[in-house]
Amino acid sequence: MTPKRRRAARVLLLDPEDRILLLHGFDPQQQGREWWFTPGGGVEEGEGLAEAAHREIAEETGIRDARLGPLLATRATEFEFDGRSYAQDEWYYLARTETVETDTSGQTELELRTTDALRWWTLQELRETEETIYPNALAKLLAQVLREGPPARPVRLSGPRLWSTMVGRTHS
Repeated sequence: MTPKRRRAARVLLLDPEDRILLLHGFDPQQQGREWWFTPGGGVEEGEGLAEAAHREIAEETGIRDARLGPLLATRATEFEFDGRSYAQDEWYYLARTETVETDTSGQTELELRTTDALRWWTLQELRETEETIYPNALAKLLAQVLREGPPARPVRLSGPRLWSTMVGRTHS
């Protein structure tokens, strides 16, 4: 099956205590496959990356005061989700908010069907968890940003390539 190509704007959304907001998702077609991930999603026709990042934060979390910062990282990945294959190019932005209360009423039908929680995580919690977190290098990237500030140039995160060495396994 040929994967659907997609561009996605993703966000490391930090609160005043430097906690990062993640969503808990699962694949409705693969029992037990679940993970935590950053807010963000597909860039719509005619939409810029920063515009998509703002829209996705608002839709998925209800947070509308996020101040989008610099581009931190990029990643190319291939994965299966909800019965479809995707080849996705991702851009990760830093954003800050004063708001810690979330509201999922703006989520799409798919998001409502495949996410069941939002949670603020400390860096220490990210480092210690045994739960699946995407992208895999999120704790390392966040530690670098909190310690040194945003990188001078976006870093390249590795992403699983479903169609090459990882055939038969699914990742996002």
